[in-house]
Amino acid sequence: MSREEVPVLTEIVPEDRSRTPAVDAAALEALARELERAVLERLGPEVDRLIEERIARTLDRALDGVRAELTVSVSQLVREAIAASVAHALAIPAKE
Repeated sequence: MSREEVPVLTEIVPEDRSRTPAVDAAALEALARELERAVLERLGPEVDRLIEERIARTLDRALDGVRAELTVSVSQLVREAIAASVAHALAIPAKE
């Protein structure tokens, strides 16, 4: 078969052929919704895991801050209680 004998696409499929969409708008919308649902269903567990990790990191940082504040507060209260106790003991006259 020579090069001149090979038909071109416009010879096989006429150019003036009216183009109609393969799927109507309602079917296309339904397909889009189904695709969205399927993607979210597959991604859902991963999204949940990522959210849980972020919440855990945020809580860990917040708890570390609260722990540090409580440690400082308790240390200060103990120091003040000991100082008050020693001051009180020194103010009481010794019994002879």
